[in-house]
Amino acid sequence: MSVKASVSLTEAQDAYARQLVQEGRFPSVSAVIQQGLEMLRKEGQTEAALQSLLAQRQSGPMFGLAEGRRHTEEMIARKRGARDL
Repeated sequence: MSVKASVSLTEAQDAYARQLVQEGRFPSVSAVIQQGLEMLRKEGQTEAALQSLLAQRQSGPMFGLAEGRRHTEEMIARKRGARDL
């Protein structure tokens, strides 16, 4: 479902959007704006997911490089053993 909305663009933004349409990259200026909004929405979701991951990592145990490598090697050895490799 589409909703009609009125938006104001600078002359430079309008010229760029029209150029994208003229180049055949988008069927209309409206499609350019829709794509831009979708990109911003996805960027916000990605940023939120990264912030959540960072918060989890900061609240959990932190390992030094040597200990992290040891944990990784132990995990690989367990997985190899489980698969008889």
